[in-house]
Amino acid sequence: MTALRSYVSGAWHTPPDEGAPVHDAVTGDQVCRISSTGVDFAAALAYGRERGARLRELTFHQRAALLKALASHLREHRAELYALSARTGATKADSWIDVDGGIGTLLSYSSKGRRELPNATVYAEGAPEVLGKGGTFAARHLLTPLRGVAVQINAFNFPVWGPLEKFAPAFVAGMPSLIKPASQTAYVTARLVELIVESGLLPEGSVQLVCGEPGDLLDHLTEQDVVGFTGSAATARKLRTHPVIVGRAVRFNAEADSLNCSILGPDGDLDLYADQLVTEMTAKAGQKCTAIRRAFVPRERLAEVSEAVRARLERVVVGAPGAAGVTMGALVSLRQRDEVRASVKAIGGELLFGDLDRVSVVGADAELGAFISPILVAGDPERAEPHEVEAFGPVSTLLPYDTTEQVVAYAARGRGSLVGSVVAEDPAFVRDVVLGLAPWHGRLLVLDRTDAKESTGHGSPLPMLVHGGPGRAGGGEELGGVRAVFHHMQRTAVQGSPDVLTAVSGVWTAGARRADDGGHPFRKSLAELRVGDSVTAGPRTVTAEDVAHFAEFTGDTFYAHTDEVAAAANPLFGGLVAHGYLIVSFAAGLFVSPEPGPVLANYGLENLRFLTPVKLGDALTVTLTAKQISPRENADYGEVRWDTDVTNQDGESVAKYDVLTLVAKEAG
Repeated sequence: MTALRSYVSGAWHTPPDEGAPVHDAVTGDQVCRISSTGVDFAAALAYGRERGARLRELTFHQRAALLKALASHLREHRAELYALSARTGATKADSWIDVDGGIGTLLSYSSKGRRELPNATVYAEGAPEVLGKGGTFAARHLLTPLRGVAVQINAFNFPVWGPLEKFAPAFVAGMPSLIKPASQTAYVTARLVELIVESGLLPEGSVQLVCGEPGDLLDHLTEQDVVGFTGSAATARKLRTHPVIVGRAVRFNAEADSLNCSILGPDGDLDLYADQLVTEMTAKAGQKCTAIRRAFVPRERLAEVSEAVRARLERVVVGAPGAAGVTMGALVSLRQRDEVRASVKAIGGELLFGDLDRVSVVGADAELGAFISPILVAGDPERAEPHEVEAFGPVSTLLPYDTTEQVVAYAARGRGSLVGSVVAEDPAFVRDVVLGLAPWHGRLLVLDRTDAKESTGHGSPLPMLVHGGPGRAGGGEELGGVRAVFHHMQRTAVQGSPDVLTAVSGVWTAGARRADDGGHPFRKSLAELRVGDSVTAGPRTVTAEDVAHFAEFTGDTFYAHTDEVAAAANPLFGGLVAHGYLIVSFAAGLFVSPEPGPVLANYGLENLRFLTPVKLGDALTVTLTAKQISPRENADYGEVRWDTDVTNQDGESVAKYDVLTLVAKEAG
């Protein structure tokens, strides 16, 4: 039987020994053997760190574009990944969550990388901090890629999505990955990595794969490496306290056990609640870190909820993925089935639906495959077991509550969860529950009749939202959009003169030198334009006729612009003042170069603040400075952010903002 290969130090490695067998979850047949014998973990990490320099040379936009290309390549091979996924016990719907969900995560990070990050290799975070009265000493936070490897230790339940949701933000950050999949489903991840390597799209060293035991991998970590773990809370504790991780302060992110809850409000829609609960119980045969383990319902609604859920569970068809009518597949292994059975017995309570020992199976042998019936238990919320024991399978426990305060306290007994949901219509109830649950949860879904049709569901982590939770859930965060990208970067406070900060960050900093060569910067293409290029225009005097005309023309007749007596009584103005948007309009009229040219469009303003009232007779001058230049990779234009400072005759700033334009890369 074929042994799974690892991909380390730029080459495929076949283990010299027989390794351990990995079995088909449905038939019990041996799929492959797995071993990491012969892998030089120290060399693999060193190789990743060395070759990571090539990845860091790319900009955020270039890396994002490669993710998009990789997603397109993987999409062409979905059928192959689906077929392998079926051997893990996953139905087509389960495989869609895993395979298409993983590909979708790549696309999401590709989009975010291009929309939210600059076309640069470093990221200037937030506004500069002025540290000196004269403006000659300032600071800003700069994020640069760590010079290590992102070591990713994944769980068995999502062999495609799991690696990709960790790989995507690391790659955008400029950090290479070493993927270590769980043995039970490693053959799916191994083929995924083969497809990535075969694509030839990524810089060498961007991804490595270790199939089998991790050996002394963690012993060779450095301060520049990052570890991401998904699995049990017990294993997370063991890894988190590894001497090297502790001693070298290695960044460690865990996503672990989670006794997630769903709460039905007194007025919550029964159908929405029951449908969601059964979906979460049976998707991936309940082998999801986000599945609903504790179903809290008002005590007076317990009977109707039990009846509704059991009626839906009666329609669940267990069997081989692909067999006609099957809606729930197998657990990943016979060992996993034994663990689920033991956990259900430990939880205790009355079995409302299902049989731990017997299940009717379609298209497969119930004894050879790791099949189990969906299990619904009636539990006692005052007992410890429902809040402490997780049955990682198609199992949920119904638990009654009497008051809002009580159900919040019950939910907290899970000691930290990835996700919770509330099915209710009353905003007051929802507010109290959400604010009570928030300290214990990484994500909360509120489901009602308004959002039900568009809701992505309780158990669906989204790339733009945090996936993680406090306490037992691991205490870390995954996903979360660019937050996850920044997790793989070092944040450094850089202090210096405005000129230094501009040179280091690539973003013009107030107080830095401006370049005014007499030519208007709007006449320059991206190839010619430089950060710091500027133009000063004006003055233009604001008259009473200007303000009156603007008020009549726009319909903005707010008293501060039209009623001299009322305006004089206003402590902020003391008389008639110009409209803020009149100031912005006048500024545009001063700085715009009207002829056709490299500037293609103005697509917005950001950070607009009106700082000093403009009174009748004030003379306005505007200084426009190229603040940041970000070419688009696959277009003949890019984005330019212009610092705009409008001042009065006394040199006081009356308005500050950023103008955003699209500018051609080359002159026409």
